[in-house]
Amino acid sequence: MSVSLSAGGFYGRSAASMNALTQRAEVLQTQVSTGRKLQAPSDDPVAYQRLQSLRTAGANDVAFGANVKIAQSVLAQADSTLGSIGEQLQKANELVVQAGNGTLSADAKKAIATQLKDVLSSIVGLANARDARGAPLFGGSEVLAAGQAETPAVTQVASGALAFAAGQPTAIPIGDGQTVQPSVAAGDVLKLKGADGKAGRDLGEVLTAMVATLEAGGAPSTDDVADLSAIAAQNTQAQASVGARAVRVDLQAAYFTQVSTDRETARSDMEDVDVTTAITELQKTMTILSATQASFSKLSSLSLFDYIR
Repeated sequence: MSVSLSAGGFYGRSAASMNALTQRAEVLQTQVSTGRKLQAPSDDPVAYQRLQSLRTAGANDVAFGANVKIAQSVLAQADSTLGSIGEQLQKANELVVQAGNGTLSADAKKAIATQLKDVLSSIVGLANARDARGAPLFGGSEVLAAGQAETPAVTQVASGALAFAAGQPTAIPIGDGQTVQPSVAAGDVLKLKGADGKAGRDLGEVLTAMVATLEAGGAPSTDDVADLSAIAAQNTQAQASVGARAVRVDLQAAYFTQVSTDRETARSDMEDVDVTTAITELQKTMTILSATQASFSKLSSLSLFDYIR
């Protein structure tokens, strides 16, 4: 009876041991073939849930990352275009200084007037540039009704004054709860803000007044010169603001890069298997299993006579 019980225990322990070794070998073989530790949520529920959270966060950051690239592109274009507008305004200032020379002939003043018209036309053209998305670079954020045409950022009316699209450029989401306005409204650059809070003259009105004066043989007024300088200063401030936003967006891009690297490291630690280590363990497990099977086979073949001998 004791022999039977001992034999039963032996068979049970041996079977359990070989079964455990076989299961471990199968797990290691799967890990080696797939390169992953986790094959199902039941393998490690906590790690699996954490991986799902990492994937969700990664997908969100991919979307924000795409927006960051768009913001970088638009901000760079805005900065470059404002720089070109600044060059045109500098040219206008230089022409105005020339026009103040009392020895200029009437024809020379008319030539300067023609050049100022060209400067205004160039600036209007630059202000109506479109960004990489096809939207007005310096336009507002108006909501178009069905069939309604988009309002240009800047339109020069018959009087020479400029009309501007309403609103500000649409902000771009660049992170959780973070947005950036990738440009500035043309009206904030080319239209003066009065000290009383009311809008002052715009560049079109200023240059048109100068042109009329020069064509009549006069020289630009002090007020016109001051307003032109003030508009140039506004342009410089707008460019500085755009540059500051570009730095902020670049920092956000760097943040996403670092977070992505950290997230990938965390994911790899939980999910990826060290193939070399897994192969070594698999070989060790197979060796133990083979030895266990051989021992079981040898011992189980012994006869009762061998036990009592």
